[in-house]
Amino acid sequence: MPASMSDPSDYYFAVTPSDTVNAPRAFRSLRIGTAGDVAVVRKDGAAVSFPNCQAGECLPVEGVRVNATGTTATGIVAYA
Repeated sequence: MPASMSDPSDYYFAVTPSDTVNAPRAFRSLRIGTAGDVAVVRKDGAAVSFPNCQAGECLPVEGVRVNATGTTATGIVAYA
């Protein structure tokens, strides 16, 4: 059975934003370390920008990559 968004994560990793390299695994949410914008690439390949994310905020979004272009937030951790 697939994990739901409310289940605890059993795999998490620091995100290195890239415009070409996907994360080591698809993720279910992101935690923002330092405030800024985050550009997430969804599983279908569409990029969506989340402006003005706050430090400590968790974005409950699924994706395969955080683009470098459009991302100013740092210290991002992905939960899979």
